[in-house]
Amino acid sequence: MTKILFICHGNICRSPMAEFIMKDLVKKAGCAKDFVIDSAATSTEEIGNPLYPAARQILTEHGIACSGHQARQMSRADGDEYDLLVGMDHANIRNMQRICPQAKEKIHLLLSYTERPGEVDDPWYSGDFQTAWQDILEGCQGLLRQISR
Repeated sequence: MTKILFICHGNICRSPMAEFIMKDLVKKAGCAKDFVIDSAATSTEEIGNPLYPAARQILTEHGIACSGHQARQMSRADGDEYDLLVGMDHANIRNMQRICPQAKEKIHLLLSYTERPGEVDDPWYSGDFQTAWQDILEGCQGLLRQISR
């Protein structure tokens, strides 16, 4: 069983998009039972809030179910519970290391699983959910390939 926690700043755009994309990928690969996949925030700003409407819309456009999400903040216990803590940008990584100092070896950037490492820009600020979708999809596909090896 591989346990993955995707993390972004507020847990209403990028990390839940990654959560639901990854759940869809493992389901289509026939290995959903081998994974626990969730998402969380590094901040407290959006706790309890649902998926941001534009994030929900792009997932729905791609046929990915995403109901029932409520933003939550990452905890120190997540560093022990999950095998991989996957952040979207360097600010997330710094905050994740502060929250879970015991889990530094588990912390990775999502796009480090692609051929073009970098950060997933925050579409809450940019409004560019299409680019975020593409980046997150490629990152999740790369992560699944690596885990499947």
